[in-house]
Amino acid sequence: MRRSRLLLLALMTLAAIATVKYADADLLINGAGATFPYPIYSKWFDVYAKENPGIHFNYQSIGSGGGIRMLSNRTVQLGASDAPLTDEQLKAAPGKILHFPSVMGADVVAYNLPGFNGTLKLTGSLIADIFLGKITKWNDPKLAAANPGATLPNTDIVTCHRSDGSGTTYIFVDYLSKVSSEWASQVGKGTSVKWPNGLGGKGNEGVTALVQQTPGGIGYIELIYALTNKISYATLQNKAGNWVAAGLDGVTAAAASVADNMPADFRVSITDAPGPQAYPISSFTYLLVYQKQTDKTVGEAIVNFLKWAITKGQQYAPALKYAPLPAAVVEREQAQIATIQLP
Repeated sequence: MRRSRLLLLALMTLAAIATVKYADADLLINGAGATFPYPIYSKWFDVYAKENPGIHFNYQSIGSGGGIRMLSNRTVQLGASDAPLTDEQLKAAPGKILHFPSVMGADVVAYNLPGFNGTLKLTGSLIADIFLGKITKWNDPKLAAANPGATLPNTDIVTCHRSDGSGTTYIFVDYLSKVSSEWASQVGKGTSVKWPNGLGGKGNEGVTALVQQTPGGIGYIELIYALTNKISYATLQNKAGNWVAAGLDGVTAAAASVADNMPADFRVSITDAPGPQAYPISSFTYLLVYQKQTDKTVGEAIVNFLKWAITKGQQYAPALKYAPLPAAVVEREQAQIATIQLP
């Protein structure tokens, strides 16, 4: 009888150990943040989970501001932002946060202009004046001058912007602050700004819907959202004076100006970059993690995922209209990954 009880106890102990191992194998990593890179992150999380059974990701596409806030509160283990954290945000965090550029992408200026044929051309100063409320009609002489031969309708312009804290906003207003001194002094830059006018939508999805539903509407969204939803977007004049459409080559050209001399913490802007082919509203987007991890298993999983994302994961970027990272940036990121501390 005693022997049977000992055998039963041993079996129960083995079962408990097996359950613990199974639970450890099914690891959930929580992340939150930018909507700008959400399409590529969704692809990565799906592919990585299939290649690494038992590792799963729960990513909330809530905007860069929300992602920074949740990571700072340690609500998630992985944050995402298109806007680098400010010095103040870094100081306020409960630990050192590392920035890892993941891919590069483009903001496009999308528009809904019934009756207009062709592709709209816009300069930086025109975009700033539109969003400042100084240009209110689509047939304004300044717009006509930039689009010779085009017939622009006598339609009211309705600007559409993000209502939430957004890295996509940061990229857009960072650009406007560089090309318009009036914008820089009156509105400035940040993940949230006080918009002079217009309609607000949540996420890239929300602004996309607003532009689609609003005749005369104009807004800024990430390139893949315009392509997926078949929304027209403007060709922009870059710093060199050339007209450039958003695309991988233009984003890559914009990054070339900083690829070999990135700052040590990777916090950099590539909007309004020099170069004849540079697309002017380009940006890196970042994954954010604490340098000092609090859980060894989670920390190891994050380290392995980062290594995969900046190397093998880059092959999935072009199909989703993101530009892969420059080799020089990947090399420096690998060195930074090695500084992540595990318990």
